[in-house]
Amino acid sequence: MGNFELIWWVLALPVIGFLIQSLLGQRIVGLFGRTYGKKVAGTLAVLPIAAAFVLGAGLTLTLLDMPATSRSVVMTLFDWITVYSISIPFEVVIDPLSMTMVLVVTGIGSLIHLYATGYMAEERDYTRFFTYLNLFIAAMLILVLGNNLAMMFIGWEGVGLCSYLLIGFWYKDIANAKAANKAFITNRVGDWGFMLGMFAIVAFLGTNADRFPTGDGRYLSFDRMLPVLASLLSENPGIATLIALLLFVGAMGKSAQFPLYNWLPDAMAGPTPVSALIHAATMVTAGVVMVNRMHVVFEFSPVASGVVAVVGTFTALFAALIAFGQTDIKKVLAYSTVSQLGYMFVACGVGAYWAGMFHVVTHAFFKALLFLGSGAVIHAMAHEQDMRWYGNLRKYIPITTATMTVGWLAIIGVPYLFAGFYSKEAIIAAALGNHHATFLGGSTEFTGWLLLVGAALTTAYMTRMTLLTFGGAQGRWQQPETYEAAHADHHAHADHGHHADHGHHAHAHHHGHAHEDPHGFFYTDEEMERREALEPHEHHHHLTPEYKPKEVPVSMWVPLAVLALLSTGGTAYFMEHHHAFQNWLYPPFGGEHGTGLTMIKGHPVIDPEAVSGHPHGMLGNKMALVGLSVLVMLIGLAYAWAVYGKRLPDKEGFDMSRWAKFRLWAMNQFGYDAFILKLLVYEGGKTVGNACAALDQKVVDGIVNLTGVVAQGLGGLARQAQTGYVRGYALVMLMGGVALLVYLVSALSGGVR
Repeated sequence: MGNFELIWWVLALPVIGFLIQSLLGQRIVGLFGRTYGKKVAGTLAVLPIAAAFVLGAGLTLTLLDMPATSRSVVMTLFDWITVYSISIPFEVVIDPLSMTMVLVVTGIGSLIHLYATGYMAEERDYTRFFTYLNLFIAAMLILVLGNNLAMMFIGWEGVGLCSYLLIGFWYKDIANAKAANKAFITNRVGDWGFMLGMFAIVAFLGTNADRFPTGDGRYLSFDRMLPVLASLLSENPGIATLIALLLFVGAMGKSAQFPLYNWLPDAMAGPTPVSALIHAATMVTAGVVMVNRMHVVFEFSPVASGVVAVVGTFTALFAALIAFGQTDIKKVLAYSTVSQLGYMFVACGVGAYWAGMFHVVTHAFFKALLFLGSGAVIHAMAHEQDMRWYGNLRKYIPITTATMTVGWLAIIGVPYLFAGFYSKEAIIAAALGNHHATFLGGSTEFTGWLLLVGAALTTAYMTRMTLLTFGGAQGRWQQPETYEAAHADHHAHADHGHHADHGHHAHAHHHGHAHEDPHGFFYTDEEMERREALEPHEHHHHLTPEYKPKEVPVSMWVPLAVLALLSTGGTAYFMEHHHAFQNWLYPPFGGEHGTGLTMIKGHPVIDPEAVSGHPHGMLGNKMALVGLSVLVMLIGLAYAWAVYGKRLPDKEGFDMSRWAKFRLWAMNQFGYDAFILKLLVYEGGKTVGNACAALDQKVVDGIVNLTGVVAQGLGGLARQAQTGYVRGYALVMLMGGVALLVYLVSALSGGVR
């Protein structure tokens, strides 16, 4: 296979980095000294990921030089699992979808690794952090490269495990431990759907084994499975809907769609590099990648596609509204991520899969930039995350300000100049012109109009964040009245804690109200109050009016500069020009089966022109859609500037009694998270616990007690024969001997006859 053998090195390099960090990391630090040793260990963490990116880029160029009908190469390392007639080899697929994600994972991943060498420089468990980070990259590569659902699921679970380890990196902090638990448990719900979908596929294809070559049990391998599914599901739309919805449950969990979104904002308790890598650029897009890989199933179910589009639309709007109630800079970005993931799923739901992946790529650029930029702000502000303490930071951290401004302009979609515009417009256009997905028997074109509303909300809350952070004539930490208001609010709302990302300090401090889970995950009010009493915290001892924020070191701002460059319009224009990215993922060769499907080396792919439609009527002209997008963006900008252009509004200050009800509801996710906690954790857990206790007492204990009673009764009967008289025992022996003699005589007599 020539150069394609290098794909194994792409997979192996992060594993090697993981082994170096886990087995030798502490020894390296000890050998070279704490300061220099960390630099050596950090370099050894970055290099494997950067080298994997270089190899991935070379393989992508090789793939690009091949004819479009041949851009799919399957590489098998060994036979992995064989169960009855099912065969699952350890195999990878090198095609446009997998290599696009390889470049995103390793490219963005290497930049974030470099950033983390500076951000985590004072961390005691420096090498443990990079152990988890390298392992995460390895698991993510298995997810996107695996050529069968089993390998994808192994990577799927691997990134879930690494997410748990990274979110809970500061495991001594109860807030981090709770956030890690919440992420892990919520994702298990989605994984349950993924497994059921996989089992349904095996069961369905197992009854149609004659469609596979004789003796070939690779029912889960994409190159064998998808062509057969494309043939069978056209005649079984009900099966297609069942499988598609089960797989979508898995995607909802991993990609934080309603109702399984609420783990993602809490995951911001982990270090900022974790937020950027896992929750902006890679892991949370796994669901979108899976839906793209399994698009055949969704294409044969307009009902399931409609569900995907509607859930994505609701999630986009719901998360955007919640963002208005957040004061934590990372929480704003977290809900922004949930909202933008909704856009990606709308694209998949309406059949514009390429547009969903286009937004995956552009979002990876500008959201990783914004998260890393927020980390730079937090670093400069002595680990303070509350935007109410910020203001006028453009004066102190100009590089961070410039790069985050690019990220802000990209996410609000400034026309043609920034990356977010191109992918957002592609999604909205596809949604407005969709004729494939249906919802409640009707069209889903309304999703396009609602996404325009979402674009206005995105502009408003992201501009709010930018102005509160960098705008204003004076930093609010320098204003004495801020201290007085915050101090009063701290005591007035002492039962609400808020955890901040401390970067270098594994401890928590509390400021204000913004903890969205006042009860604590798995903790009652009384338990949390006791913990608060036992762990008092000095309030904002680190920020004084004399404090001077400082720009981050070069290892942190270089990744910001690179990501800012990628977030400009040049990169996106290159991908969009002449439908380059669209034709790269799904070449337009005309369709089969009436749905725009065509076969490329055994893989069914989509002709987007045949399935996604175009805007019509007023928006039939592309410039009309651009004009409408600009209008909603200007509305969002005008609102944000009018409210936040000069100062922090009193109605959003530290005095929560002045907050509007809407903003309080938004801060608390409109009660959804508290409802789920009460229903599933407290009341639900109590109900299940009582049911289990009753089962244990009535059934399990009953069976054990019954066994004892039966044994006791049989023992009592046997005891009656134990009289202690020798004559009685002799009589019993005599009777037994006579009975045995009679039996032998009878048997011999029968044999003689």
